Amino acid sequence: MRINEIIRERRLAENLTQEQVALRLGVTAPAVNKWEKGTSYPDITLLPALARLLKTDLNTLLSFKDDLSVQEIQVFMNELTEMSEKDGFETAYRAGMEKIREYPNCEALILNTALIFDGSLVLNPKAQENEKYRASIEALYERAAAGADPFIGSQARSALISKYIGRKEYDRAEALLEELPEKNPVDKKQIQINLLIAQEKFAEAARLEEEKLLSASTEMYSLLLTLMEIALKEERMDDAEYIAEVSKKGAALFDLWEYMTYAAHFQLYSARKERVKCLKVLVPMLKSLTRKWELNRSPLYRHIKTKKVETDFGPKLQKAIIASVSEDKDMEFLKGVDNLEELL
Repeated sequence: MRINEIIRERRLAENLTQEQVALRLGVTAPAVNKWEKGTSYPDITLLPALARLLKTDLNTLLSFKDDLSVQEIQVFMNELTEMSEKDGFETAYRAGMEKIREYPNCEALILNTALIFDGSLVLNPKAQENEKYRASIEALYERAAAGADPFIGSQARSALISKYIGRKEYDRAEALLEELPEKNPVDKKQIQINLLIAQEKFAEAARLEEEKLLSASTEMYSLLLTLMEIALKEERMDDAEYIAEVSKKGAALFDLWEYMTYAAHFQLYSARKERVKCLKVLVPMLKSLTRKWELNRSPLYRHIKTKKVETDFGPKLQKAIIASVSEDKDMEFLKGVDNLEELL
């Protein structure tokens, strides 16, 4: 609340009239009336006496608070959005800037207000053309970027980089990109890719995006195997089979190593001691290990620079699996298969 609202609220709580407050402070009743209307304010020398009279403290009287809570900021953001829709962008802009003047060090308020302003401008074409708004919003992002909170700072820098890219100010975008930490709440690599695309450096952008895709798809595959293992331990057999099928389709969909299209089902059938199904997967899986994974043949990974890897990695893994099938106690359920050794 503002000071005028606090004065009125506390006066009424103490059952005092404006005349009584005026008499005890040595001012006129119209002066107190103006305080409560917000058209003028008490002299600074009167504040301690006014606070004592209203049985409050100076911080409360002056509505002083260091910061806003997350909930308070969210409520205000909703109010700003509604205000922009109903009363126009200019009204929301004034309210947002007034709140920031009230809490000049609240980095979360500054960032979120700038984001709301940006979003509101999309729906207000006329306001978009106003240079004052553009400069003011960017100044808010700059304030948030210079703050102490690394999460807020990274978000603010990301917003500024997008604006610089849009204006083809690539040097400024690159300089700000360098300031983003590697361990970052925003996707630094994706911002870098967007910058490269804007600069028409398509091959480099594609390489970075393909590396992201390969990393994400292999991580997804690993996550699915873990989920399947959990499902097996919980004896959710239908779920385990479904997850194995998803992992197989995912490996094929994202052009991963052929071996990965078999591995989940082999693990599943081995855990369930299903001899026939296990053998049906085992044979093509072992054969797949003799074929090299040519990553660049896939349209998904044309630009990735493949490194020279151990050429006998597949055969080594093949031998390890054969040894496991032959010697591991968990694989003894296969021992009754005719010509198993010959098959292997």
